Amino acid sequence: MQATMFYGPEDIRWEHRPDPKIELPSDVVVRVTAACVCGSDLWGFRGFHPEGDPRPIGHEFVGVVEEAGAGVATVKAGDFVVAPFVISDNTCVNCRNGVQTSCLHRQNWGGLDLHGRQIDGCQGEYVRVPLADGTLVATPGQPGKELIPGLLALSDVMGTGHHAALAAGVGPGRTVAVVGDGAVGLCAVLAAVRLGAERVIACSSHADRQAVATRFGATDVVAERGDDAAAVVRDLLGDTGADCVLECVGTEASMDQAMATARPGGRIGFVGVPVGGSQVRIGPMFQRNIAVGGGVAPVRAYLDELLPEVLDGRLDPGPVFDLELPMAQVADAYRAMHERRSIKTLLWP
Repeated sequence: MQATMFYGPEDIRWEHRPDPKIELPSDVVVRVTAACVCGSDLWGFRGFHPEGDPRPIGHEFVGVVEEAGAGVATVKAGDFVVAPFVISDNTCVNCRNGVQTSCLHRQNWGGLDLHGRQIDGCQGEYVRVPLADGTLVATPGQPGKELIPGLLALSDVMGTGHHAALAAGVGPGRTVAVVGDGAVGLCAVLAAVRLGAERVIACSSHADRQAVATRFGATDVVAERGDDAAAVVRDLLGDTGADCVLECVGTEASMDQAMATARPGGRIGFVGVPVGGSQVRIGPMFQRNIAVGGGVAPVRAYLDELLPEVLDGRLDPGPVFDLELPMAQVADAYRAMHERRSIKTLLWP
């Protein structure tokens, strides 16, 4: 098969890889219907991670099961499946507590399985899925192509935005500010609207992203950044901060902006990957009674709730994909996102 390999900063290659096969009874092999590039993939592309050996990359995909191991009970050949960005058994104590990203048997796409075998990255034609029963969620039937972008968003960014909203206590009557206008931030806007927030303020200085935020239901858009943005939010809300702030970037500056934006007694839900020095300042939290929660989103925990709404059209995070390319052009997809010419790029096989 052909698949994407990461060789180092700005070095993404589409090349031949061994065809995946069933290695363990709990495995399945999936033919990828669609995959995508994640903002977190760009950290390595930009040189923030040690290079190491070339490795398969990608952690978001949907597809069709081609073959299932003898021990797999919940999916079968021919099923269309959504794959969360972390592999989990969905049975250990942490999974039962709804934190599948801390599964005691957690494995990562592109890493090694529990027996030291290579796991495929998801930006390729086929993927071997370990712990398939715990990881994959099948749809009731074969979805039409128009639903694929929304279903693909459930593998990461929609569930991550939803996690930020839950961590910040978003609900009916709440005022919400979203820091970050990438795919996760835009999905956080959509999640806050879905949860009944009274007012949702998107912080974005890019016209294309502002348009998606408005389409998703943002009531206001603030183009300023940092303390200036926080001041505008306070002005919009009658000289007080937001009840809930969703931090979807992962830098020190974005967390400082979130802290300045929250009202006394407010809550911050953070899901931005803290690469590059994200810090939480305890002093302002203590003085203003601000609660901070969040972390790696256990999207598997949210699929049973969100999947039916995507399938019946009540929820559509698909517009975060503003560029579609053949998977063979994956290097162009990385460059487009790195240069901010694309919010999120969908890859078709």
